[in-house]
Amino acid sequence: MRPVTQPPLLGGERAAAQLYELGVRQGGVVLVHASMRSVGGDARSMADALRRALGPQGTLVVPAFTPENSDTSRSFLDRVRGLSDEARAEVRASMPAFDPAASPAPTMGALAEVVRLTPGALRSTHPQTSFAALGPAAAQLLAGHRQDCHLGEASPLARLYEADAQVLLLGTGFGSCTAFHLAEYRRPAPPRRLYRCVVASEGGGGGWWEYEDVVLDDSDFAALGDDFVHARAGRVGTGRVGTARSHLFPLRTAVDFATGWLKDRRSQMS
Repeated sequence: MRPVTQPPLLGGERAAAQLYELGVRQGGVVLVHASMRSVGGDARSMADALRRALGPQGTLVVPAFTPENSDTSRSFLDRVRGLSDEARAEVRASMPAFDPAASPAPTMGALAEVVRLTPGALRSTHPQTSFAALGPAAAQLLAGHRQDCHLGEASPLARLYEADAQVLLLGTGFGSCTAFHLAEYRRPAPPRRLYRCVVASEGGGGGWWEYEDVVLDDSDFAALGDDFVHARAGRVGTGRVGTARSHLFPLRTAVDFATGWLKDRRSQMS
């Protein structure tokens, strides 16, 4: 008798199986950072695979950040470097006001944009560091994102921590791990600075808004991630999804580890 062979898995089915093997929980919550260039395939198929792996009771969350409407962001400073004062003023004047229903998040990648634009997706209202989510827990996770709190206790990151969410780095490194920023807020007396961005005004159009918040610094997140993997090897799943090496781990475990790591390392550097 010939051995019975299983039909080959299609692209989305294969990705869903890989996500399941990596440890994505049915009915769970997962915050995803993705590089589709590394993973291969198309973003819509990957979003479908993630939703299939999570199941109907699971919730998919992505960052939907918009540094494009801030003159204190790294992207603005890079964009205007070397320009005259007049040219800088023109760039600043052209910045669109943040609209949670319409503002794109091009720097967050193709998968994040697919999730944001999917019918039924919700988005938090912070004009710089919003999140988008699909699933039954989306409203609860995104509610109450205070506009003077990028990624702290009044942001979806804290709600994800409470929900025991997982973090999936899909073809990206720990330098992209937004969850580590919550640990920056949990350090004793974290440094603060001023931020500015364009927000929608009640009469239409936009206006500049300035606020103070914690200094966000991801320059040492890659090193932090390396130490996290080494110290918590049993809690970090590593495997291939598509064509890329990926990591899956509990957000709460990562934030707790990062809080102590940042307290020790950054206090030594100050």
